[in-house]
Amino acid sequence: MLVKASFIGLIKTVLILIGVLVVVRIIGRTLIAKRNLDKERELMAQERDLLRKKEFVKRNEGKTSIVGKQKISAEDTDFEELN
Repeated sequence: MLVKASFIGLIKTVLILIGVLVVVRIIGRTLIAKRNLDKERELMAQERDLLRKKEFVKRNEGKTSIVGKQKISAEDTDFEELN
């Protein structure tokens, strides 16, 4: 059996391959852009948190505060002198 390749079939195959490569390239670039955007948002959130913490420290510098109102289990002992 002898198979003949037609010029039109060759052109169609080449165009299909080019189309597939273009679509894959567009999808790849879209995914890269999405990843970069997510990374940028994460960095912006970290920067906002850092600025918020710096502002809190600047505002409360030199102030004393009691941390928490939880019960602490402590034993009250008397003073003993050692000889």
